[in-house]
Amino acid sequence: MPKTETETPKMKPRPIVRLGIFLISHSLLVCVVCCTAGVLALLLLPLLAKNTYISENALMPGSASSMISNRDISEANRLASDLSGLNFEPQDAADLESRGILTKYMSDLGAEVSYHKFHHKPNQFHPLHFFSSPDSTSSVDNFSCSAQGVNTVGIIRAPRGDGKEAIVLVTPYKFGKSGTAETLSLSIAYTVFSLLSRVTWLAKDIIWLVADSQYGEYAPVEAWLRDYHTPVFTGLGVLNADTCIKIDDPYALEQKPIAQTKISDGFRRAGTMAAALIFKVADRNELLEDTLNIYAEASNGQMPNLDLINIVNYLAVHRQGLRVKVEKVLALLDSRWLEILGEIFEAVLHLQVHCITRLWAFPTGPHGAFRDFQVDAITLEISPKVSSHNKARHNEFLLRGGRLVEGVVRSINNLLEKFHQSFFLYMLTSPNHGNGSTPQKKFFSFMYGAQLFHCFHISFVKYQTAAQRPAL
Repeated sequence: MPKTETETPKMKPRPIVRLGIFLISHSLLVCVVCCTAGVLALLLLPLLAKNTYISENALMPGSASSMISNRDISEANRLASDLSGLNFEPQDAADLESRGILTKYMSDLGAEVSYHKFHHKPNQFHPLHFFSSPDSTSSVDNFSCSAQGVNTVGIIRAPRGDGKEAIVLVTPYKFGKSGTAETLSLSIAYTVFSLLSRVTWLAKDIIWLVADSQYGEYAPVEAWLRDYHTPVFTGLGVLNADTCIKIDDPYALEQKPIAQTKISDGFRRAGTMAAALIFKVADRNELLEDTLNIYAEASNGQMPNLDLINIVNYLAVHRQGLRVKVEKVLALLDSRWLEILGEIFEAVLHLQVHCITRLWAFPTGPHGAFRDFQVDAITLEISPKVSSHNKARHNEFLLRGGRLVEGVVRSINNLLEKFHQSFFLYMLTSPNHGNGSTPQKKFFSFMYGAQLFHCFHISFVKYQTAAQRPAL
């Protein structure tokens, strides 16, 4: 039967439309392909990593020779000896005397010394703390000497500064019951603090916070930062020299060095914090060489400016000869025939740990407390090669650790403004290799593409079902 003139030929859909219909109708296969491609893109990120570099020219790491001398090392050893001699005394007496000895050493350098009292609050961290205002009244409630910690703070005023900026050095320490590693950390910090107390090139104030780590390393730093940025106008905000001393014990009053030292009765402050370094020595020993571990992840996956990690890595490797690692699960470099494959797997494993740590939203150390206040901070954990009983090796270890911290302080001291030139959004595959945001977009585009096609498939099925349903 011939076609009538009223009938019109049916037009084929455009190729792009037909391609879209085909992909949506095979959404399961497309989702599997996209997810597989996304996982492969994530595994290939270490191969796409580029060498990191120092973006801020004003940092100039390693441009000046170190000024730490044997005199600073000798004073640090004398401090460590005085503190180690208290380990055989009762806990309460050793706690008071060790704090008094440290205070006396700080005061002899001309530093402004003060005490900061805080109360331990378990399980206080929350990932959304960054978006909330700190509680300024929480540090003065439920005052009890038996449930508190006391931080010791020393401040050096910069001879070339105006008091508007400061660099913070943090050393976790358990007063009265410290181990060899903690005493060694305190010795290295005192070596740097002793040097900075007499230099003339300092343009930023130096704050040395000896954090009372009997309740952990994060709690004392977080409490001090909260009070530093939120003033407390009450007498309980600061612990003076006579707080928590038993008046009915004359022996404690006579032997307590704190009573003979001038201590500030107020909360001492310096300028705006330019950066912070948390330095500590690990209990474990390395077999091959001194190793430096860098911890940088803060709450909600925040990272410090990449320049801060770059200057630490440069000074540690090229000036002090340290082996630098960014914390990871394990290394696959034991077998020589798997060396190349092991390096790739090591970078992949480190990248996975880095991603999981950031997604976990919890900080990897006390540096996370600084990032909540928009201060760039990292934790430097150095592991010595051998035991510190060898005196020559002990002094060499103090010298290398002190010069590393001194070099970082010099670079930060050169800055005229806060870190801003380098990246804040990055992933590290090694201390000197990383990915910016562009390679990460490839991974997320595949993952989000799979979800997008699945949503289109659901909408398409619902549309077909509605179109085939007979009208009432």
